[in-house]
Amino acid sequence: MRITELRLHPIAVADPPLRSSYGRHAPYALRTVVELKSTDGLTGFSETYGGEKPLAALAAARARVEGMDPFQLLSLKLDMTAEADRAATEAAARSQMWLVPGENPLDEATRTYAAIEVACLDLIGKALNKPLCDVVGGRCRDEVAFSAYLFYKHAGGGGLGEDAREDEYGEVLDPEAMVGEARGFIAKYGFREIKLKGGVLEPELEIETIRLLRREFGPTVPLRIDPNCAWSIETSLRVARELKDELSGGGYLEDPCPGLEGMAELRRRMLAEGIETPLASNVVTTCFAHVPLAARMDAVQIVLSDPHYWGGIRSLQYLSHLCEVLGLGVSMHSNNHLGVSLMTMAHAAAAAPRISYACDTHYPWQTERDEIVAGGRIPFVNGCVRIPDRPGLGVELDYDQIARLTERYHKLPYRKRDDEAEMRQHVDPNWKRVLPRW
Repeated sequence: MRITELRLHPIAVADPPLRSSYGRHAPYALRTVVELKSTDGLTGFSETYGGEKPLAALAAARARVEGMDPFQLLSLKLDMTAEADRAATEAAARSQMWLVPGENPLDEATRTYAAIEVACLDLIGKALNKPLCDVVGGRCRDEVAFSAYLFYKHAGGGGLGEDAREDEYGEVLDPEAMVGEARGFIAKYGFREIKLKGGVLEPELEIETIRLLRREFGPTVPLRIDPNCAWSIETSLRVARELKDELSGGGYLEDPCPGLEGMAELRRRMLAEGIETPLASNVVTTCFAHVPLAARMDAVQIVLSDPHYWGGIRSLQYLSHLCEVLGLGVSMHSNNHLGVSLMTMAHAAAAAPRISYACDTHYPWQTERDEIVAGGRIPFVNGCVRIPDRPGLGVELDYDQIARLTERYHKLPYRKRDDEAEMRQHVDPNWKRVLPRW
């Protein structure tokens, strides 16, 4: 079997005005769908970051990918990522503190390879009539747990004009409204863990939000909060102290303050006060060079993986093994995504034994109107996605939807994610991201 064509579909997906320390989401998130056609008449798919630069990087790989045997992934990886891997030895350079996922030029090669690898593995699974996770060594679980990923948000459901979406949760800019959002997520999807995207309101209000969530759902639902480095070490310590009980029992504090050094100092101060809440990260641990350093400094106890920028599903398995050796926990980070990406995450988590925390997902924030998977949305049952008994990723594309979302992409005036610009346009013309903010 050989790859005969690499086809790229840039798409735009309606997204509500969600908030984080990076700013505010635009009315549409940009994604790219990758198609690999083969001599056997089979087609492999993947979904990755969107916009001008990710699309250009994938297009630049076309000459290398077309004509290759999809089973020969190691040589492709070495060709595409060797230089990037050497650069990654300068660990601090790969931090995501200032760049939203998909916009860091230093992980471009790894992200590009990951998108092609997943499509190749989808092809291989279809050729062998095996689910993707079984092609890469077998699964440790048949279903993958995801968390209720809660965001503070402005009013609006995403999209523009006649394409504007229903605002299911309304404005959520205080603790009480966030509890309502959480009730809706759990009633609709059955999630059994909760993650709050923080770094938006004053820390006292975010502390109160976590306390209300604990009061509402009780100690059997683990809680976690992620302010994306918006807090100083002192503020992070205060939050950890105030939420010592609420973040216990399977919860964690994710990227509270900037930098590995800051996280390590926070950990030392927390332990000195008897606070053992683990620190997690997807901002200061984004490549393999970071992991042993983070473990040695005791700056991170849980690494948030992501097959989209860690280098694909097999790299995520390597990360799982490495974290097991180093005694670190593993969860999974999420970005805006549709069903192809969700199934990629599910197969990756099914094949990575060290993942013991429910994975993040933005999937509930997207709508049926934008789903590109033939047959509609991927179902959650009790907060889990089950690995389907179908080959590869287990999904096919709805090409009418692809065409509609591609047409929308070409009508948009922007070609990259810029949360800071959205804040200046809609909230405060002088807004600028500052780390730490509090």
